[in-house]
Amino acid sequence: MLEHSSSRRDFLKTTAAGSLAAGGLNWHSLVARAETKKEFPVGKAEHCIMIWLGGGSSQIDTWDPKKMGDAKNKVAGSYYPAIDTAVPGVQVCEHLKMCAPILDRFNLLRTVHHEVIDEHAAATNRMHTGRPTAGTVVYPSIGSIVAHKRGAVSENAPAYILIGYPNVTRGPGFLGSRAGYVYLTSTEAGPSSFTRSPSVNSKRQQRREDLLSQVRSEYLHRTTGGQTIREYDATVSAALRLSGPEFMSVFNLKEESDDLRNAYGSEFGQRCLLARRLLQSGVRFIEVSHNMNFVNGSGWDTHNAGQLKQHLLIQDLDRGLATLVLDLEKHNMLDKTLIVVASEFGRPAQFDNGGGRGHHGDSFTVAMAGGGLKNGTMIGTTDELGMKIVDRPVSVPDMHATICCALGINPAEELYAAGDRPVPITDRGEPIRELFS
Repeated sequence: MLEHSSSRRDFLKTTAAGSLAAGGLNWHSLVARAETKKEFPVGKAEHCIMIWLGGGSSQIDTWDPKKMGDAKNKVAGSYYPAIDTAVPGVQVCEHLKMCAPILDRFNLLRTVHHEVIDEHAAATNRMHTGRPTAGTVVYPSIGSIVAHKRGAVSENAPAYILIGYPNVTRGPGFLGSRAGYVYLTSTEAGPSSFTRSPSVNSKRQQRREDLLSQVRSEYLHRTTGGQTIREYDATVSAALRLSGPEFMSVFNLKEESDDLRNAYGSEFGQRCLLARRLLQSGVRFIEVSHNMNFVNGSGWDTHNAGQLKQHLLIQDLDRGLATLVLDLEKHNMLDKTLIVVASEFGRPAQFDNGGGRGHHGDSFTVAMAGGGLKNGTMIGTTDELGMKIVDRPVSVPDMHATICCALGINPAEELYAAGDRPVPITDRGEPIRELFS
């Protein structure tokens, strides 16, 4: 019997040393095979859209309603009444009236949790990378992992697009720039960095590209290593390829009917419509930010008076999200597209002195839709105020593992930071197996 202090790696290394040479394997290959031997479900999703509710959306005012509270008199509870949905026995907030009748296309993970409460940036990083921040390693976001493992569907599209403001928490970390994102902050036009100046015609552009190619080639010929330059080279090449008319035409939402654009509604809805078009062009992962702070003054961070007009945010989310689900379904894309609606944490049932809510990371809801999963399933139960988990807790790594498996990615596979440091794709995350056939 092995001593308790002996690791699995030590055991494998001792007993398999001879077989390495005989079988022509290296040590890392053997370890990788051993640690990924566990069977994981393999989903059929080809794309992922993450809808990000920055600020911390209240689970009991959206997807996990509880008994009514009273902000004025500081009585803990939900701010809005609940309504029935397409899933028997399951209710949501009354302002999700468009999502409610199609909730059978959704799964609600009502017991997601982490310990980060008072710091938005740290909690945002946790939800995007699945790990605490570290002083020695910058971990990749889930979008970059999907981009790295699956790549773009088409060579005429990037693998990963962010519709919102750029941030390191969304970035590729140690994976490098090839797993990074292209971003835009408005649907009025495509990424500004891809737009050629009107004074530069095709002939002039080609001369520029030829000169740049010559400079890069000569530099790399004279320089040893040069990984940073090689990554820059790859980024420039991709940008030049994507600045052509084929990809840039995707951003022309006027090609869609007036009725459909009106159905999607606000700027957030137009972002959702653009996301569908980007998927059709070959983009693999898209994050759509719902940063409509002007609606209630605080966005989803509903301290104090921000709570008073929170319903406008919820209604805006409801319209864009429900229309996206039905639009993808109409195009036979819903089963191949996993939609994830997430925020950095939830809110407590209690009200603060200004009538709003503080931060709560012990239990909150992440909604998923489509993706070829067993939809209409509610995962986990919280107590009467949504403050504590009663059953079936879901960690952030578990959530990430579920996303990975839905997209056919092994969540235990090891990536390598700093050349040879193995880092599993998820931090020991276990997928929610009930959601897979």
